[in-house]
Amino acid sequence: MDEHRKARTPRERFGEEIRSRRGAARLTQAGLARHLVCSPTLISHYEAGRRLPGFDDVQRIDQALGTGSFFTQWLDELTSTWASYFAAMSELERQATEIQQFALSLVPGMLQTPDYARAVFKGYRADWTAEEIDRSVAIRTGRAQILEDPSHPVVWTVLDEGVLRRCVGSPQVMAEQLHKIADMAEAGRLRFHVLPYSAGAHALAQSMLTLLSFENTAPLAYVEGLISGNLMKSPALVAQCQTSYNLALSEALSREKSLAFVRVVAEEYAHAEQ
Repeated sequence: MDEHRKARTPRERFGEEIRSRRGAARLTQAGLARHLVCSPTLISHYEAGRRLPGFDDVQRIDQALGTGSFFTQWLDELTSTWASYFAAMSELERQATEIQQFALSLVPGMLQTPDYARAVFKGYRADWTAEEIDRSVAIRTGRAQILEDPSHPVVWTVLDEGVLRRCVGSPQVMAEQLHKIADMAEAGRLRFHVLPYSAGAHALAQSMLTLLSFENTAPLAYVEGLISGNLMKSPALVAQCQTSYNLALSEALSREKSLAFVRVVAEEYAHAEQ
């Protein structure tokens, strides 16, 4: 059996099919890249299964290769685990060398404990079943797998003080959640800062933000709202988001003060439960 036909991951099979269809269409990687308005390097990542294209890019792939909705439907199947607006982000997080995230009201998904995530999902939905909640919790907490490798990615997390003060689930749930974040920061797996209420208005007061950096491709920015998300690729917009993140970070407490602060709030929750 040909080497590249051996058992492959779903993403690798997806990329292999792009390469095959591109060859049949007599397009080079550079030629396909022109249709997507991206670099040939990114096409190489797609074809090797290192990255999944977003829905906009995969629609352009179908158009360029004359494949109807073949790749669009396949991508939908690959990413059906996630809400459509977050599907691309779920893949990009795995590929990032650095993640910088700011949370305005809730603990970021990859840091959530199962009990915290469960309470969040129950609050999101007017009607739910235990099975649906269990599945959603398993998917969300599964994102934490990218944090198990101590060298990849580097994760910065800035939390607005409101994230700490909003009691999600119960005081005990909050105590466990905040101690988990502090433990990760103290272990060196997370660079953590708190943006206190005393900072007043700040550069990210209106939105959560995630910035993603990669080894061989341009950085991206992501913001999310109610049942919607916006993945930004424009260098100008990404640079503007990076500036806003830097400005907010400059208003945050130091690492040491942030750790002390979150421990104090966690203990307040723990005592409230007694």
